[in-house]
Amino acid sequence: MTANQSARAARNVVFLVLVASLGYFVDIYDLLIFSIVRKNSLLDIGVAPADVLPKGVFIINVQMFGLLLGGILWGVVGDKLGRIRVLFGSILLYSIANFANGLVHDVNTYALIRFIAGIGLAGELGAGITLVSETLSKERRGYGTTIVAVIGLFGAGAAVMVAKYGWRDAYFVGGVLGVVLLLLRIGTFESGMYKNVEKADVSKGNFFMLFNNWNRFKKYLYCILIGAPLWYVVGVLITLSPEFGKALGAAEPLNAGTGILYSYIGISVGGIFAGILAQVTRSRKLTMLVFLLLSAISVVCYLRAYGITNTQFIWLCFFMGCAVGYWATFVTIASEQFGTNIRSTVTTTVPNFVRGSLIPINLAFNALLPHYGMIGSGYIMMGVLTVIALFSLSRLKETFEKDLDYVEIS
Repeated sequence: MTANQSARAARNVVFLVLVASLGYFVDIYDLLIFSIVRKNSLLDIGVAPADVLPKGVFIINVQMFGLLLGGILWGVVGDKLGRIRVLFGSILLYSIANFANGLVHDVNTYALIRFIAGIGLAGELGAGITLVSETLSKERRGYGTTIVAVIGLFGAGAAVMVAKYGWRDAYFVGGVLGVVLLLLRIGTFESGMYKNVEKADVSKGNFFMLFNNWNRFKKYLYCILIGAPLWYVVGVLITLSPEFGKALGAAEPLNAGTGILYSYIGISVGGIFAGILAQVTRSRKLTMLVFLLLSAISVVCYLRAYGITNTQFIWLCFFMGCAVGYWATFVTIASEQFGTNIRSTVTTTVPNFVRGSLIPINLAFNALLPHYGMIGSGYIMMGVLTVIALFSLSRLKETFEKDLDYVEIS
């Protein structure tokens, strides 16, 4: 390879990482926008104040169900037709949904469009991480996936800032961001590993391969379970911070949008340290262990903050965000566990199944509420999810220096 060819290849890789990062930025923006505008948007379309919480949980659950279905759909498409097609199809779908969300006037339409948006959102992160993991060397792919996650997570900050100008405008801006990203993606290229597998006579994108082998299924399940505490922290403890504030005797109402903003700033900071720790120790498992334990400690601090002030709330959200900043490491672990012919399926479905786990987590949390209250239920759920995640992590193999150029045999 000549010097010019090497320089061009390096620029292509940088561009790929940048586009994947911006894709995740828009993904996070749209994924969290409802949590941020939940109260204002529901009140504005005529929902009674007493119904804001149950209607909001209903819409979030519908969106998460869309993520579950979309994770399977886009994962299979990514392995059968290529990672690039997923990047284009998913962004187009959730951009259209964003524009439509800015026009809703009733709960059922709101929920339906969030379901469609959830399907679209499901393909973004998995396809991006898969492309980056397969394109960068095994020594550098950890840095690449960390950059994707860190830049992407700032989408939460953008969502909070834009939402201040009105919830309908926030959805319209999300749609515009998606269209801009779609234009940027014209210059992206397909993974070399996928091109090799595309020509091979092997089963590609077969979702059922994850279930027809017991060891492979267990590995897949463990990959999902190690990420559940993260989404519980964001989806319950912070999203429902107004209700937790009342239970903690807050001096003034806590704002979920503020909590999400500072928690995602923390997640970005934590993601940087998680990526560096994994590279220095050459172990993603050790990194996950450290952050899982730290996240449990941060939640205890939050649930013990009686008489919490807004300043304390901001710092606690930042701390919890830092502690659950292992998202990129967790998704990279999943990507590295499986062969190229089902890697997109795994890398796309795992984070979306983790997001979708918010449905049973919400159900379990609500079932505990009448018996243990907000604080007691918060402790129980975090304890159970952390123990499950630690056990699952112990069953997975270290993949830091694993060569990813191989296939799974059905």
